[in-house]
Amino acid sequence: MSLKEEIKSAAASLKPALQEIRHHLHMNPELSFQEHNTAAFVENYLQNLGLQTQRLAETGVVALIRGKNPESKVVALRADMDALPITEVEDGRPYRSKNDGVMHACGHDVHTTSLLGAATLLNARRDQFNGTVKLVFQPGEEKLPGGASLMIRDGVLENPKVDVMIGQHVMPQIAVGKTGFRKGLYMASTDEIYMTVYGKGGHGAMPHFNIDTVLIASHIIVALQQVVSRIANPAIPSVLSFGKVIANGATNVIPAEVKLEGTFRTLDENWRYEAHNRIRSIATGVAESMGGRVDIDIRVGYPFLKNDTDLTTRCQHAATEYLGATEVSDLDIWMAAEDFAYYSQQVPSCFYRLGVRNEGRGIVHSVHHPSFDIDEDALENGCGLLAWLALQELGA
Repeated sequence: MSLKEEIKSAAASLKPALQEIRHHLHMNPELSFQEHNTAAFVENYLQNLGLQTQRLAETGVVALIRGKNPESKVVALRADMDALPITEVEDGRPYRSKNDGVMHACGHDVHTTSLLGAATLLNARRDQFNGTVKLVFQPGEEKLPGGASLMIRDGVLENPKVDVMIGQHVMPQIAVGKTGFRKGLYMASTDEIYMTVYGKGGHGAMPHFNIDTVLIASHIIVALQQVVSRIANPAIPSVLSFGKVIANGATNVIPAEVKLEGTFRTLDENWRYEAHNRIRSIATGVAESMGGRVDIDIRVGYPFLKNDTDLTTRCQHAATEYLGATEVSDLDIWMAAEDFAYYSQQVPSCFYRLGVRNEGRGIVHSVHHPSFDIDEDALENGCGLLAWLALQELGA
């Protein structure tokens, strides 16, 4: 039996155990930077494999699987462990979250399960590869400043020094059994915008006595659309969206202040910070021209995610060999953000997508949706492909 068939067979035999792990994690989700029980569960699993574990960033877990010539190359495999503040739909699924208002709606339970499965496969074959596999279970992907940045701060890319890093993420737009890759720029940077518009509140029937904060805020939102439509280079993908407006007046009350919250995303770091300056300048100018003022707080989030071309080419080729050519597709740029981007800025990295969709079973909901779920056949590919990619990078 070839190594590929051996991995496939072993991954298939792990499926019942992987389902049990995933159900446990799904029923016991923890919010970003609160993953204490999840981290302990991961530690216990790895220690039962005979691996030594290390804590980083308080709730992050790292372990090493040393093969032959362990210093020759280090491949890091990453999973995130945090859940979201979402109430899971009550649809009869037996593994529904037991933590009210907290749900694994982004598949991080799948990522953790897949990496634990890959650890099982790789640990049993440490005499079949050269180098070292570093297992990285990180906290806080869903919340700034991002667990990846804290893991890097605490030395996850050192001791031993990581040569390449690989991460996978579920994608409900891709059918189960399939996977997707993109070389080069893939995901956007993300920054949070908070504005408070100040004016003079008063009776809606006497606008001449007021400085209308609602009107000012409206003009700011409209004026800022030119940041993307007229100021940005059309060749640079950019998004500026406002999703929260609080004007706490009434039908006949103009409030003294209005709050705006939004996001700016792009794939160019120089333009990113120029855009911040343009946003501040335009919003300030509009507010002042209408007799008001605005306070602006732009909170810098994750950088853009870039997949190393050479590594991603090798991984896509390896995935094609493992799954078959029809099961591997090319992905487009995606303007969502991921803190895996921090790793990609430091070491050659590959972040790819794992298909979990099954239309026949109604498993079609997007991540961050209260009905999100996966076809658990994906767990087999999730762990098997991760292990296979690591083995190919280490020359097994």
